Formats: sequence, structure tokens, C-alpha cells
Amino acid sequence: MTEAVTTDARALSTEPSALAELAATEAPRAPAFIVTIYGDVVEPRGGMLWMGTLIECCARHGLNESLVRTAVSRLVGAGRLEGVRIGRRSFYRLSEPARAEFREAARLLFAPPPEPEDWMLCLSDALRDVDLPLPWARLAPTVALAPNREDIAPVAGVLMRAKQLEGHGDLGELASERWGLPGVAEAYARFLARHGAVRDLLSGSEPLSPEDALALRLRLVHDYRNAALSDPRLPRAACPQDWPADDARRLFVEAYVGLSKRAETHVGASFLSPDGHLAASNEETERRLFQLRREAAA
Repeated sequence: MTEAVTTDARALSTEPSALAELAATEAPRAPAFIVTIYGDVVEPRGGMLWMGTLIECCARHGLNESLVRTAVSRLVGAGRLEGVRIGRRSFYRLSEPARAEFREAARLLFAPPPEPEDWMLCLSDALRDVDLPLPWARLAPTVALAPNREDIAPVAGVLMRAKQLEGHGDLGELASERWGLPGVAEAYARFLARHGAVRDLLSGSEPLSPEDALALRLRLVHDYRNAALSDPRLPRAACPQDWPADDARRLFVEAYVGLSKRAETHVGASFLSPDGHLAASNEETERRLFQLRREAAA
């Protein structure tokens, strides 16, 4: 059997539900969505996936075979994917740099660090000549500020902890300008609008097919990851009162947990690696779900 597959480029569904909401949205960018598939489904199960499975999975999201093959070729050229040919079939896995990057993203999705309460301040003449890594923001040529979180690497210079004195200056205005908070809020708002109907689908009487559940979960992860990675996760006092991050997080946790049992059934039945079908679940996928269920119960 060759690796060629037949796909029908059909929409997710025409039913009045979260599937219809998703079908009406623009198709995701193929390279980024392929990385989402690997990070959510493939990487925690061993890391290798048949090209035919990838084509079938992407077809559910409006990405045809030509787009997928082109995207995979570009990802290989960029050092993001690595290919292995076994017989007449091609299998791909994330490269080590891409795996490391997605491990950081997975931490944000499944075990986010606590919300910061104060700031790190860096003073250094060397700051004049460096590009600051996010979420560090330059306040002056020799002064930089970042939320004080355990996952943020310090920059070289004199480091101090800082906390705003109430009633002195508009911290929200500064944060909005330096960290582009309106754009982040818009990304969260799009996520909420696009995926809010999943709650109704999960509580409805009509059973959701495993294939549809996986399609919804993949887009849930893809869109939430894009929004959350743009969020500098500042101390709450720096964010607007109607900041949508908490609502988006609750929706992500609730929907991911609700979709996963059926979604993973489809993974175990249809996703092929060099050793056969990927496991429906394993220790790593169960760990992710445990973390989310614990968060939901807190």
C-alpha cells in the first residue's frame, strides 16, 4: 500500500453547533497547524506520524494534500520536522529544537506557572545594545521591566524586585503601550467567540463522534496556544478590569477535558506510526488531563 490517501476536503459539519462555527472560520496556516497536531497528539505518544494520517487529519480543517505536503517540506527545510522513509511510506517527527519549543508551550497549556504579583527590574548599560527577549520591555535605554515569574530568564545587569506604590501613576496605560495588551485581549476574544459553542455541544444530547471531537480539540489547542503565547502574563494590577484571560483559560480547560475521551479514541483508531497505531492514551496524556482536571476543580 502506498502512502497516497484520498481526502474529500469536506467541512467539519453543517449542523448548528460548535462544528458549524468552526467550519465557518478561515482555515489555519498549514505549517503552524501541523506543529499543533504534533504537539498535542503525536509528541506525547512517541513523536512519529505517517504522512497519510497527517493529510487526512488536515483535510478536516480545509487544508488539502498539496498544502500539507508543501508545508511539511518547508518545515523540514526549516529544521522543524525530520523525515524517515520506511518502505513506501514517509513518517515525520518534530526536530529536537521544535520539541523543546513545544515543551515550553505545553507547560503553558497544561501546567501554567502562578500569576505574578510583582516585577523584575534590570539596570544595565549593556541593555542599550541587546534585543530583549519577551516579555522583557525596555523602559529606557538602560532600564528593562518584566513580570516576576519563575519561567522568565533574567537578563544581564543589576536585577531588583519592584512593586507599584498604589496611587502613583497609571500602570495600566504603561502596560498597554509596552506589551500591546489590546492585541492580546483581541486574540482572547476571538478564541472565546470561536470556541464558546463547544460547551453547548458537550452538554447536548447528540453524541459527538471521535473524529469530530479530535477536530474540535486540535483547533481549540491551536487557537488558545496562539492567544496565550501572545500574553505577557503580567501582574493582574497592570491588566484592564475586563481582561479576558481567565474566561479563555476556563473555556480551554473545560473543553479540552470534555473532548479528550472521544478525541483520543480516534487517535488510537486512526493515527499511524512506524510501530502501528498510536496509543489512545498513555502516561503523558493522562498526566496532562490530570493537571487540567485538578485546575478545574480548584
